[in-house]
Amino acid sequence: MTTMTASSLRGALTRTTLLLGLSTAFAVPLQANEDLPRGYYVLPEEGDLIGEVTTVEADKEDTLIDIGHEYGIGYRAMVRANPDVSIWYPGEGTEVTIPGQFILPDAPRNGIVINVAEMRLYYYPPAEEGQPRIVQTYPLGVGRQDWETPLGNTTITEKVEDPAWYPPESIRREHAEAGDPLPSVVPAGPDNPLGTRKMRLGIPGYLIHGTNKPEGVGMRVSHGCVRMLPQDVEHLFDQIAVGTQVRLINESFKLGWSDGTLYVQAYPYLDDEQGTSIQRVTEALGQVDASIEGLEYPVDYSRLREVVEIPGGMPVALESAPAPAEPAPAPDTLYDRLELIAARPSLYDQLPPQS
Repeated sequence: MTTMTASSLRGALTRTTLLLGLSTAFAVPLQANEDLPRGYYVLPEEGDLIGEVTTVEADKEDTLIDIGHEYGIGYRAMVRANPDVSIWYPGEGTEVTIPGQFILPDAPRNGIVINVAEMRLYYYPPAEEGQPRIVQTYPLGVGRQDWETPLGNTTITEKVEDPAWYPPESIRREHAEAGDPLPSVVPAGPDNPLGTRKMRLGIPGYLIHGTNKPEGVGMRVSHGCVRMLPQDVEHLFDQIAVGTQVRLINESFKLGWSDGTLYVQAYPYLDDEQGTSIQRVTEALGQVDASIEGLEYPVDYSRLREVVEIPGGMPVALESAPAPAEPAPAPDTLYDRLELIAARPSLYDQLPPQS
C-alpha cells in the first residue's frame, strides 16, 4: 500500500494535465504504470491484476466523493473502503484509502466491458505500434433496482457531442407523479442529465453518457443508462468509434492470478434475488476449485468465506500460511470445504450435515 498526500498530487496529477502529457508519455516505451494517466494501466502479459491500493491525506475542503473522483473511484467504492470516514467532511489530515486495485473481468480483453455489479467500465484500446497493450478503467453510475441496466453484447451505434435530452414518456410520467414535471426536450447545457457526450448502444433506449450530477457516479441512480464522470466520458468519447464492441456483465465475484498468487474480489449483489449468502459462498468455492484444479495451491478458505460474506470490493490474496509439520488431510470435495467453513460459528452452522 502506498501513502501520499492529496495536496501533493492535486493539480500536477489532475486529469487535464495528464491527458495533455499523454502523447509525451507514449513517445518512449512504457515500463511502468507511473508513466500513464489516471485510469490507465499496462495490461499484464500474464495475470489479471492491475493497479494498487493507496492512501492519501485529506485536505480541509475535501469530501470523500471529491477524493474518489480525483483518483477515478466512485461513491460506493469509497464508502466501502472508508467505513469510518465522514463522506462530507473527512477532516484535514485524515487518512483515506483509495481502492484502486482491480481484477480484470472475466471477458475478452477488447472493446468496452461494463461490469454493472462493480459499477466500473474497462476499455481495451488497440495497441499502439511498439507499445504494450493498455487497459483503461472508469467508475460508473448504473440503473437503479426498478430501472436495471441491461446485460449482453452490443456495440456503439451513435456518438453525439452536447446532446439534447428527449425524456421518454415513462420517465416524464415518473417525474410528474413526483411533482417534478419534465419538458419534452432538455437542451444541451449545465442542466442536461446527459452531460456533454452520449454514446448510443445497440440495445434500444440505452446510452453511455456524461452527467450533470457527478456525485451519483458509483451509485445505482440512473434509469438504466450508464453514467460517467464528465472528464471520463469526454476522454473515452474521443477514442472510440461507432461499431466498438460493448459487453455488459454482472460479475459480483471476480478471481484472477498475479505472480503465482490467486486473488478474489467481491461486490454486493445488486438484488437480493441473485441468491443467498450460502449460495454465494457455494458458487465462489466452485469457481476457486475450478481455478486451482490440477495445482497444489494452498487456499485460505476462511479468508474466502470472509470476502464473500462481507464484500469489500478490494482484491484479497487467497494463499494460506505454510502448513504445520503434520497437516490435517486436505478437504477433497466442495461439500468438505463447505463443512470446513461452516465449522466456525456463523450462519453456516445452519447448513445440513453432509453424508
